Amino acid sequence: MIENLTKNWNITRLIYLAIGVVLLIHTIMDNQFFGILLGSYITLMGLFGFGCAAGSCSIDEK
Repeated sequence: MIENLTKNWNITRLIYLAIGVVLLIHTIMDNQFFGILLGSYITLMGLFGFGCAAGSCSIDEK
């Protein structure tokens, strides 16, 4: 788990992390429960590198 935090950072993960943090800040200030859940999920995707933030949503064409 620690290795996911320290390695394989790319621009996609940084974008997911930034969007998630901004969404979290705004929804916490507005007390919007659904937005807090969504922001947390997007932030964790960027932080730990799972889902589309890890590049697993792309199609490899050979």
